[in-house]
Amino acid sequence: MFGRIANLFRGFVSLFISGVEKRNPEALLELEQENLRKQVGNFNQGLAAHAGLCERLMGQIRKLEAEEKDLRAKVTAHLRAGNRGPAGQYALRLQTVERELAENRGQLQQAEETYQNLIKARDVAVSSARAKIEGLKGAINDMRMKQAMAEIHEMSAGMVANLGGGGDTLNRLTEMVEEERNKAAGRARVARDALDMSEVKVKETEMNALADQALADFAAREGLSLPGAEAAPVAPRSMGATTPASPAPANPQTATSSTEGQGT
Repeated sequence: MFGRIANLFRGFVSLFISGVEKRNPEALLELEQENLRKQVGNFNQGLAAHAGLCERLMGQIRKLEAEEKDLRAKVTAHLRAGNRGPAGQYALRLQTVERELAENRGQLQQAEETYQNLIKARDVAVSSARAKIEGLKGAINDMRMKQAMAEIHEMSAGMVANLGGGGDTLNRLTEMVEEERNKAAGRARVARDALDMSEVKVKETEMNALADQALADFAAREGLSLPGAEAAPVAPRSMGATTPASPAPANPQTATSSTEGQGT
C-alpha cells in the first residue's frame, strides 16, 4: 500500500513537473545549454589528458632516438677497434632500443589519429548540439509568437462576439433609452397640443401691422415711396390744428365801410 502511495505521489510530482516544463521551455533549453557546456568542458579535459599522453610518447621517442644514435655510434666504434664483446653488448641494447622506438612510434601514430578523431567528433557533436539549440530557440520564439497571435485573435473574436451580441447590459440600456425617448416624445406632443396658437397668431398679426404703419409713417415724413405700394395722401399731422387767419386790410376806412355794410 505504501508503495502504491509512493508511486502515486511520484506520478503527481512528475505530472506537475511536466506541466511546468511545457509552460517554460526556455528554462529547459537553458539547462540543456548548461549541460552542453559542462559536457564540452569534461570532454576537453579528457582530450587534454590524451594530448598529454601523446606528448609523453613524443618525449620517449626523442629519448630513444638519442639513445639509438649513441648506441649505433658505440657499436661502430668498438667494431672498428676490434672489441667484439662490447660491440655485441651495445648491439644487443641497440636492438631493444630500436624495438621500443618502433612500438612508441606506432603508439604515437595511433594516439595522434585518436586525438584528431576526438577533436573532429567533439566539433561535430558541438556543432550538431548548437544547431539543435538554435533550431529550438527559433521554434520556441515561433511558438510564443503564434501563442500571442492566437490569444490576440481569440480576444478579438470574443470582443466582436460580445459587441455584436450586445449582452444583457447593453440590451437593458437600449430598452431604458428607448423607453425614456418614447416618454419624452409623448410629453412633447402633449405640450404641443395644449399650446394655444390663436393668441400667438393675433400677436404676430398685430406686430406686423404696427411695423407696417411705422414704416409708412417714416416714408411719409421723409418723402420716400415704399417699394410695391402706391403713394398715399399725406395725412394732417394733428386733428386739432386750425387754418391760419387771413391778413387784416391795411386801410381802416375800408375795414369800417365793410363793417357797416355788413351791419346794414
